[in-house]
Amino acid sequence: MSSDVYDCVVIGAGVQGSFTAYELAKRRKRTVLLEQFLLPHTRGSSHGQTRIIRKAYEQDFYIPMMHQAYQLWAQMERETGVKLYRQTGLLVMGPPDSHAYQQTKATMLRNQIPLVPLSRGNFSQHIPNVNLPEGNEALVDVGAGILYADRALKTARDQFEKLGGVIRDNEAVTGVEPGAVVTVTTAAGVYRAKSVVITVGAWANRVLAQTGLQLPLEVMRMKVCYWREKVPGTYDANNRFPCFILTEGEESEHHIYGLPSHEYPGLVKVCNHLGVRTDPDQRDRDASEWDVEVLKRFVARVLPGLVPEPAVVETCMYTMTPDSHFVLDRHPAHSNIVIGAGFSGHGFKFGPLIGKLLCELSQGEEPSHDLSPFRIARFRQKIKSAL
Repeated sequence: MSSDVYDCVVIGAGVQGSFTAYELAKRRKRTVLLEQFLLPHTRGSSHGQTRIIRKAYEQDFYIPMMHQAYQLWAQMERETGVKLYRQTGLLVMGPPDSHAYQQTKATMLRNQIPLVPLSRGNFSQHIPNVNLPEGNEALVDVGAGILYADRALKTARDQFEKLGGVIRDNEAVTGVEPGAVVTVTTAAGVYRAKSVVITVGAWANRVLAQTGLQLPLEVMRMKVCYWREKVPGTYDANNRFPCFILTEGEESEHHIYGLPSHEYPGLVKVCNHLGVRTDPDQRDRDASEWDVEVLKRFVARVLPGLVPEPAVVETCMYTMTPDSHFVLDRHPAHSNIVIGAGFSGHGFKFGPLIGKLLCELSQGEEPSHDLSPFRIARFRQKIKSAL
């Protein structure tokens, strides 16, 4: 318990909160990072060994953000000597007349993102052991690759502590009282700060309710599945097999994505970018298998070198906004409370940049990127008062 006034309290020690705390500590701001679970844990959205990093996006506004995100990941690697990124390329497949594939390709070309277009004639030479779906086009986002997620989280938190930051885990927040100095109450203590940043993932609306705000967020439970190679090494990152995304196909209208065999030797990560609505505290109670069945059909059709039965099934959560874009904004009624939420299953790769942007917002600064796509005001008709 502390009667001191911190410069900032960051609530939630996932990737966004950890990098926000790190950015604040770099500025010599007295900061405490609160986490409801014992660290490290697998209860939220930031755990796991790997994530995809890419510039293959449908929307132009993500491109300059990703340019800087790559720079910040590289800067963190230089500062710490820890390897956080591995370039593998990203294979993007999809029907050429579909909105998602067409927009992704057009946005990459317009922004001069290095890519390699693949034809049906040369596809198997470049990408062996993959069946390009009938009628699909393909391209490779050359600079894409793998982020080492658990390693990145630990690195951000370690750097934060080296800079004098304080981490308090196993402290669930039970109260947030707005004011010129915000009071945050946990099961173990009371923290007072000039500003507060809320980055609690699937628990966002539970914490925001204490500030009089409810956002249109939907928590989804996702299955993270790993599939065994029939011949070891077939889909290995060391054999130059890339990450991949099918923008849409006969199994699903949503992305199906995968990463090469890397984190579990001989196992390829293949997941559906769609799940079922869940309560974050009860996420493992749903025993339905429809999402795994979708992936079984995809693996059998597109990845013939994998056993079409998952060897390992894990669980993760997405916190979705109606438009699948983030919330990065100050609270509409309390400008010293900043919200990072609704990362919709694609926020990890932006972690160092989002930390920088949330830090800027918490210090009353003009953010260094245009945040108009991420403002709360876009949900004006869907925002609810919690009081």
